[in-house]
Amino acid sequence: MNIDPALLAIIVCPKCRAALEPTGEELVCTGCGLAYPVRDDIPVLLVDEARKPA
Repeated sequence: MNIDPALLAIIVCPKCRAALEPTGEELVCTGCGLAYPVRDDIPVLLVDEARKPA
């Protein structure tokens, strides 16, 4: 995953507005725990596309 650090500093979870942490090939919300996929270095920040926490 190759996402610009400036972009990571400003994007937030669309569900709860918490920060997102990069983990492997996903961005995980520090608030609600949803994991958003990253496809071709582009974060897919759609709640319907997010993986629910285990």
